[in-house]
Amino acid sequence: MKSIPITDVSSLKNELKKYKMGKKLEIPRFNQLARMAYLGRLVMTPLDPEDPSCRSFLVHIQEPQGLAAHFIDLDEDLQDGILILDSEQSMAMAGIMQAGVEERARWHQALNERDFYFSVFYRPKDKETQAETTEG
Repeated sequence: MKSIPITDVSSLKNELKKYKMGKKLEIPRFNQLARMAYLGRLVMTPLDPEDPSCRSFLVHIQEPQGLAAHFIDLDEDLQDGILILDSEQSMAMAGIMQAGVEERARWHQALNERDFYFSVFYRPKDKETQAETTEG
């Protein structure tokens, strides 16, 4: 952990300002975080909700579960980690998270409306008669 000398108030203010601005992730780490956002495995909270000038977010990363855990690679230090993202990348993550929720909602709605019976049991007449003639 980084230590800041408390005797220098201006240094402390500068460090706090940098801390409140958050940081940008490198492309590979951003992509890993975006995958977790798409799956809904991020919890995002404004870093300082009382300060309107602070647009950074605290981001808690939850490990992928189920089938996703077998396919999605996540750096060890990101698993169950908490990051402070800058405003630009935070807003991008929120958009990715929303897109993932919308996609899953469409998938569930389509699944609910799908008729499995006819695709499994229905055979057109010409295929049935052809099958009967080849059997008999």
